[in-house]
Amino acid sequence: MDADILIIGSGAGGGTLARALADTGLRILILERGDFLPREWGNWDPEVVFREHRYHSQEQWRDGEGKPFSPVLGYHVGGNTKFYGAAVLRRRLKDFEQREHKDGPTRAWPITYQDLARFYDQAEQWYFAHGKAGADPTEPPRGEYPFPPIPHEPAVAEVEQALRDLGYHPFPLPLAIHRLAEDPGNSPCVLCPTCDGFPCLLHAKGDAEICGVRPALAMGNVELLTQHRVTRLHCSPDGRRVTSVETAQGEFHARVVVLAAGAINSAALLLHSLSERYPSGLANHSDQVGRNYMAHLNSACMALKPGKLNRTVFQKTLALNDFYEDSGDPAYPYPLGHIQSLGKVTPAVLHAERPTLPIPASSWAASHSTDWWLTTEDLPRPENRVTLEPDGSIRLHWRPKNQESHYRLCQKWKTLLHQAGFFAVFFQPMDISATAHQVGTCRFGQDPHENVLDPFCKAHDLDNLYVVDGSFMPSISAVNPSLTIMANALRVAEHLRQRFAEGSVAGEDT
Repeated sequence: MDADILIIGSGAGGGTLARALADTGLRILILERGDFLPREWGNWDPEVVFREHRYHSQEQWRDGEGKPFSPVLGYHVGGNTKFYGAAVLRRRLKDFEQREHKDGPTRAWPITYQDLARFYDQAEQWYFAHGKAGADPTEPPRGEYPFPPIPHEPAVAEVEQALRDLGYHPFPLPLAIHRLAEDPGNSPCVLCPTCDGFPCLLHAKGDAEICGVRPALAMGNVELLTQHRVTRLHCSPDGRRVTSVETAQGEFHARVVVLAAGAINSAALLLHSLSERYPSGLANHSDQVGRNYMAHLNSACMALKPGKLNRTVFQKTLALNDFYEDSGDPAYPYPLGHIQSLGKVTPAVLHAERPTLPIPASSWAASHSTDWWLTTEDLPRPENRVTLEPDGSIRLHWRPKNQESHYRLCQKWKTLLHQAGFFAVFFQPMDISATAHQVGTCRFGQDPHENVLDPFCKAHDLDNLYVVDGSFMPSISAVNPSLTIMANALRVAEHLRQRFAEGSVAGEDT
């Protein structure tokens, strides 16, 4: 055996799991298809990040109609947390239950919030979570955050007060950044404008490299191999165990294999791992591998005040959940979603994103805007799925569901911003290439005929295969999924500790 536990991927799930198991003394091997993201000035350059896409994959996928597109994701140590906006919100209590939407219900989870609560606590400690307990009226029961909230700059504070004056309940957005309130001068984080969507040049973002992989590697029993892309998983003749993990460099063997490559790539790897026992893909007797792909219905929003410059540097500090549980309209008694401030759209960022817009126009618009991110829950649909092309490349079938609710959320927010004094409000919906919030392709549940994974995220069909990225989620909720992926990885780590302690890992005598 090359390892007791082999983890494929080093993002929110894999990186957290590695750290959680590092003190067991078990031999842990992490295989990452990418490398460490280079620390260079381009980390903070909008042209490099948003126009050149230097740090994003250059691969091409196809949509359901066969049209090629470039997914916005990168392969690096730390996964896509290297680029996330560091918003770390817990799922609401009702997010674990079946929830009714206009376009249909979500699927209940086999666990409850209480099953994850202490793991949320641990994840927030590890990932430098800043926030204020009790400020969000929809928040589940919890203790205080490890760190206090990041203060609003004046332009954001004005919006917060305007919303309060209108009778709403804005709250500090929980953030995973390493900022010391008692000693900001010596903090790794300097509250720069290049956080949301950028890699952090200062390593001050609470990402999976800094908070997961690096602490794990500090233990002598954890090894990381970069630029090792896994191409296939091989199973035993009886189909009950993964026997080897194949890469271009060779095969690796471990007692337990954990997939954490992201919901799309994990599903693709299982589908590619065909055998006589699994003619439709490894762990796929349920025919659910790759199905029920979900991605949030997201829109970026720019709100303009022509007569007032917005000199905010760190803008991503405010959120609103007043429409999370209910629209507030008796004629439409359904949830709408979540609103949070976006990292400041600077003239350089807007020009990189919209290079055909005249520079004076983009400079003026960005200098007078306050920027937002709106999120509505996507609903599971079996036809929304990952499949493979004949050459092995990925085809992503995705037709978003719940669009009327997202439209209503945008219109609600537009009305509130007008009431708060903003003259013009523009929205840009995200398309299929926005894969940052990918979940659902290997959902967990009790019934092996309807689910790929059991409630501890072990494949129903195999004794030693687990999945700890967003694949396991039967529903996506309307908050950022990263913290839940981290908390669930901690929960699975506790389960694996117990299995190894009991000697119940399959093949332990080999």
